[in-house]
Order: sequence, then structure tokens, then C-alpha cells
Amino acid sequence: MTALAVESGIAGQLAALVSPLAGGALPVRLRAWDGSESGPAGGPVLVIRDRKALRRLMWSPDELGLAQAYIAGEIDVEGDLGAGLRQVWQQARARGLARGGVRVGLGDKLRAVRTLLRLGVLGPKPPAPDVQARIVGDLHSRERDRAAISYHYDLSNEFYALILDERMAYSCGYWTSDAPGYGLAEAQTDKLDLVCRKLGLEPGMRLLDVGCGWGALGLHAAKNYGVTVTGVTLSREQLAFAQARVGGLPVDFRLQDYRDVADGPYDAISTIEMGEHVGQGQYPVFAAQLHRLLRPEGRLLVQQMSRGATAPGGGAFIESYVAPDMHMRPVGQTVDLLEQAGLEVRDVHALREHYVRTVGVWLETLEARWDAVVALVGEPMARVWRLYLVGGALTFEEGRMGVDQILAVRPTETGVSGMPATR
Repeated sequence: MTALAVESGIAGQLAALVSPLAGGALPVRLRAWDGSESGPAGGPVLVIRDRKALRRLMWSPDELGLAQAYIAGEIDVEGDLGAGLRQVWQQARARGLARGGVRVGLGDKLRAVRTLLRLGVLGPKPPAPDVQARIVGDLHSRERDRAAISYHYDLSNEFYALILDERMAYSCGYWTSDAPGYGLAEAQTDKLDLVCRKLGLEPGMRLLDVGCGWGALGLHAAKNYGVTVTGVTLSREQLAFAQARVGGLPVDFRLQDYRDVADGPYDAISTIEMGEHVGQGQYPVFAAQLHRLLRPEGRLLVQQMSRGATAPGGGAFIESYVAPDMHMRPVGQTVDLLEQAGLEVRDVHALREHYVRTVGVWLETLEARWDAVVALVGEPMARVWRLYLVGGALTFEEGRMGVDQILAVRPTETGVSGMPATR
């Protein structure tokens, strides 16, 4: 096939169709199902394997439509997926697409319809890939929250063991060194120690870990700081893994909703990247419960992801394929909600760049163990996780998402915090 034929095939028609919508030339090279190509050479190539991908995008011309087409294998990327997404975002910002800066006229719309008709794209909306979450019930009811947590965290302990460190710490690490041999496991240990130090843990204290995951923090705190730990989770898989590792430590892991914990007061409470699952309307209830369970002068450490004021929530892809009902808000709004519950916020520690490194290692591990992951959970779910980790690393890198440790205390009625005067 000659270069002219390649450029004038279906890919060329699609490039002509998309360019007005993109505000200019394509940011990546495009290859269509007939083998034709169009766009800049030398970088990632977006491969449209099936015209069904275009039909899907016609019905859902957004993040979710693109994600579904990728998960279904209707589109693929040759080369670095992260580099391709980065180029698309750079062009979107430069041309004002993220702010609605490109207006599409009636003529462009009519040409688009004619092109899609000629290519046989028009038709009924394709069904969503089977791995999409289908959560029912009242938003953030106990039953729905259990189902949402189960969808993500009960994928299987074997799967998470392929991606995470040996402790199964599934949250942002704290990278304190660039020395050879220092990696994810060491960064997670440093994160666990950072949390324990901020909470001022001492032997004999009671620690409540809300959303305890696979037990990494609870086991670390009991073993190294001499505290008695209660950890609660809604995931049966997490609970089984954590309980199997307790040994003789003073740790009680429970399958329990945070709203049902009633054996306070605790000397300290941690909640590590669990608050995102609570929901917008339910967060005041969550904050009030943490306050209620904490003794006066007791400390609270919340590690939580955030999004900017113009894009709160979780995002269509995240909520459909990763963490249903997730809600992220600007960190300042979370601080307000904690203070409204009667807690005094003493410190906010941004860890955004640390998440870029953490997610980067998870992604490298996923790619290195790709065949094992596909064999365990199937290619569509493996693609979900590749897209999730690639996109997550990029959103943290570009500051569209953040993660922070918020240290708070429950002061006494007379305002005594019990906090040291200096850091």
C-alpha cells in the first residue's frame, strides 16, 4: 500500500473528521481497521481495530466511551500509553478543549454524520463491557457500600499480591530515599512509620484503623509501637488475608461498617484512603463518627485523595470500572468537614509526587506480570487496571488529583489539644 493510499484511507477520513473537534491536527498517529494511517509519526499510535469503537464514541463521546472501547479491545495503543494520554491532554489544554474552547459548527456536524454513515458506524449503542460495575440500592446505604467495596477489593487476594508489595499496602507510599535498593516496600514502611509517629502512638494505646485494607498499618503499629488495634473493613477477602497474619499480636480485624463501631473511645484513629468511598452527602456522618469514637486529646490521621474544585467526584471511568460511588473533593473542603465535626486540624501534608512514584511501580509490576494477571482476572479487567494506573499516574503528575495526610485532634471542652508545641 503506497503512502498516499495509506493517508487517504479510513484513517485519513477520520482525521479530517476529528481535527475540527480537536481544534487542529491529531496529537497522536491514527491507524484504522483497513490498515490506513494518519497523523504525526514517531510516537504512540492509536489503533482502531473495530468500527464499533466509533459507534461507542458516537453514543458516549467522552472519557467513558474511550475507556469502554479500550477495555473491550476495540481500540489499542502501540507504544507508551502514558505518553499518548499526556500528548492528548497537552493539546487539550493548549487549545482550550478542557474549557470548551472549540466550537463545532453545523457544517462540521453534518460532515461528521455523512462520514460516519459512509463508514457504517451509525447504529444502536454497543453494550458496556461485562466487567463494568452494576451497583444497585440507595446511594451509600450499608448494603450498597458493601457491594461497591466488594467490586473493587474482592477481585481476589491473588490479584493484589501480583501488584502490591508483600504487606499488601494499597495506598500512597512515602519515598524518603533515592539510594539503590530502596523501593516500594521501603517507601510503604516509611509511610506506616510516618502515620504512627504523627498519631503519637505509645505502648498500651488503642488504635482504630477505619478501612484497614489487608492489615498493613494495624499489624505494623501493633508490632512496632505496642498498641492494641481494631481494624474494620467491608471486604471479606481483605479480612481473611489480614486475620491470617495476626499471629499473637493484639489486633482485632472485623468485617464491620464504620457506622456500626461502638466500642470507643480510642486513643488514636487512622483512615488511610478510605474517606474517598464515603460519599459527598455521607461525609459529615463519617467525620462525626470519628469524633465520637476518639477520646479528648486523641489524634486522627486521614490520608485521602482529592480533586480540584472544577472536577470533584471520581470520574466516569473510575466510578464505572474501578471504585463505584467514589467521591473526591478539594482538600480544603475535607478540612472544613472535619472541623465542622468538632475536630481541630493541626497539619496538612501533601504527598502528590509520592503517588506518582507509587503508582509507577504498581504499573511496572502489572506490565511485568501481564500474562499472569490476564490468566487470573481476564484481559478486559487487566486492561481496566492498565488504564487506571496509567491515567492515575498522569493525573497526579499533572496536579489534577492530589493526596494528603490530614492530622487532627479532638480537643477537650476547654480547648486543650495535648499536641506538642513544636513539630
